[in-house]
Amino acid sequence: MEVEIGAELVRQLVDTQFPAWSSWPLRRWERAGSDHVIYRLGDCLAVRLPRGDWAAGQARKEHAWLPRLAPHLPLAIPTPVGLGEAALGYPWSWSVARWLDGEAVVAERLADSEETACDLAAFLTTLQRLPAPDSFAPGPHPELRRRTLAAKDDRVRASIAAVAAVFEADALTRVWERALAAPVWAGKPVWCHGDFHVGNLLM
Repeated sequence: MEVEIGAELVRQLVDTQFPAWSSWPLRRWERAGSDHVIYRLGDCLAVRLPRGDWAAGQARKEHAWLPRLAPHLPLAIPTPVGLGEAALGYPWSWSVARWLDGEAVVAERLADSEETACDLAAFLTTLQRLPAPDSFAPGPHPELRRRTLAAKDDRVRASIAAVAAVFEADALTRVWERALAAPVWAGKPVWCHGDFHVGNLLM
């Protein structure tokens, strides 16, 4: 399910749930990604609202974990400062986070940058070395449960077929099958970035 998220709705959500920011200007950020609609709130905040049910759990998860991770990472990440709740016909939790200045990454600009590659590798390595989730907040965390790649096989193969007119399906299938054949991780749980691509990087 996907919903229409207009400026009037976002204004009402902010004003009713975060009245301290009700006088701050609100403007849509057109370069948002596929999971969220983003509005700038003043000069230093961003309102992020899931576009559909596939992203509905992200706001609550990010609100719980990103503030715990941010102080330990070598690069800045968006830090939530408010968690909004479903209201006014909008069906999911949403978030207010600190705005990070920067430009969207263009892959061509990074192609010859050894320094950038090392910075990104250091970020991922540091993330994996952080204490496991239970060290931050003991107790069950269903959103962090282990999932095998095999459980995603049907979905991935369907996705490969859907983009076969644009990308080389045979090559994608070979990469996927090599991943499936890799040994299952037998070590302790580690943090990993689940969507590490240029659309989620700023420079």
